[in-house]
Amino acid sequence: MIQYKFYERDKCEMCGTVTEKNKVKGIRLNTTQGFRPKQKLGIAVSVQQCKQCGLIYSNPLPIPNHISDHYEMPPESYWNESYFQYDKAYFSNEISKFKELVNFTPGMKALDIGAGIGKSMLSLQHAGFDAYGFEPSESFYSRAIEKMNVSTDKLKLGMIEDMEYDQSSFDFISFGAVLEHLYHPAESISKAMNWLKPGGLVHLEVPSSKYLMSKVISLFYTLRGTNYTAHLSPMHPPFHLYEFQIESFSELGKKIGFEVVSHKIEVCEILNFPQFTHPFFKRIMKSTNTGMQLIAWLRKL
Repeated sequence: MIQYKFYERDKCEMCGTVTEKNKVKGIRLNTTQGFRPKQKLGIAVSVQQCKQCGLIYSNPLPIPNHISDHYEMPPESYWNESYFQYDKAYFSNEISKFKELVNFTPGMKALDIGAGIGKSMLSLQHAGFDAYGFEPSESFYSRAIEKMNVSTDKLKLGMIEDMEYDQSSFDFISFGAVLEHLYHPAESISKAMNWLKPGGLVHLEVPSSKYLMSKVISLFYTLRGTNYTAHLSPMHPPFHLYEFQIESFSELGKKIGFEVVSHKIEVCEILNFPQFTHPFFKRIMKSTNTGMQLIAWLRKL
């Protein structure tokens, strides 16, 4: 059984709004809830949404006694063998976007935070970057070295809280599907900005707090007379601690010196709903910007 420490929050992580002013969305169990969460046993935490920047977060914040309790699963448990076949087109959209926003010169330094098995690092290298990265999961780090032949000189093992790089040393830093797992995303972005050169870019891919399907399921829970929510999964896979709005980043940027230069919402896949409903919901999400994933680009001032 996973053991946790619970930390009560007094303010929004991103903009600083005090928690007493923020809305309680409901409670979230430490297991998948399905459509009848009242029939499930487990531990629940409250979920709040910041009225100022739209950030959704659990309060209290559950932190496992050992980070490996959440993330030390072998990559094969997540992906089949095809995942380990590298394609040079991997991460190509992100690289193209960077080159659209910045006057690229070969040899620019890039850092992949949460590098996984290293495929983004390989693509960055092929695109002319001097690519580095770090990964907190020992099993993913090992596969990056053993299966993808990523250099141990470029890839480190560890969490962002323990990482050190020279100030203003990178042109491009990526948090791809990472920030929602970090206990303190504002501190993590601030640390990354310290590593970034002025004018450099941070790329983020995070869950959107406006995601329509979470709202639909949460409404279903409310209509059934319960106070559960479908937002977040702080104590079960995929262990999402936060959902963001673009205002979450623009508000933080005012405090630590960056600006949002580009963002978009991607619809992505739909889970736990009949296939015949997917075209209908996807049309709504596309027209209302209520898809699953928020992609943002931040420029250091």
